[in-house]
Amino acid sequence: MRIVIAGGHGQIALRLERLLAAGGHEPVGIIRKPEQSDDLREAGAEPCLLDLESASVDEVTAVLTGADAAVFAAGAGPGSGPERKDTVDRDAAILFADAAERARVRRHIVVSSMGADPGHEGDEVFDVYLRAKGAADAYVRGRSGLDVTILRPGMLTNDAGTGLVRLEARTGRGPVPRDDVAAVIAELIETPATTGLTLELISGAVPVAVAVKAIAGN
Repeated sequence: MRIVIAGGHGQIALRLERLLAAGGHEPVGIIRKPEQSDDLREAGAEPCLLDLESASVDEVTAVLTGADAAVFAAGAGPGSGPERKDTVDRDAAILFADAAERARVRRHIVVSSMGADPGHEGDEVFDVYLRAKGAADAYVRGRSGLDVTILRPGMLTNDAGTGLVRLEARTGRGPVPRDDVAAVIAELIETPATTGLTLELISGAVPVAVAVKAIAGN
């Protein structure tokens, strides 16, 4: 499959690109900086230079045309201010979903955040972030032309993945290695029976493939 990943140079995205390439897929990573291209090629992905904060829906549609799946894994990052929470975490996710629908790329995975809620209260930057992610999730879930699964990981770590997770509608808070988040995304892409689900993810005791099949059967 050809799989287009927004936020292609992110820590989860690079791990996902390696997994997809190793599995015989064709990952395409959308990046903002030309100097990130070599890292994507090293991961086995095709770099695509495009700024989702300024791109038009037609430009993003052109990138997605011919793809089999789309993954939104972009984020403004922890050092950004409230404005970019809206322009990246909310608006870019909405733009990417609109473009995917236009390009008729039905399978759509969103990497969200535990606690995302458009009605979340508070004035801190993290509160703005949770509102932005929640608003994006609500919008993308409402696109009838997309088969959407929303993944909300717990506290991300750089520990080595164990391949053992807890994946449920509600898990409670907990840590999860980025390696395991990427492995779950790769499995979700190929499990369309998870369409319509919003799932929380933390470390657990169930192998990734088993956890995804189990939640798909519920």
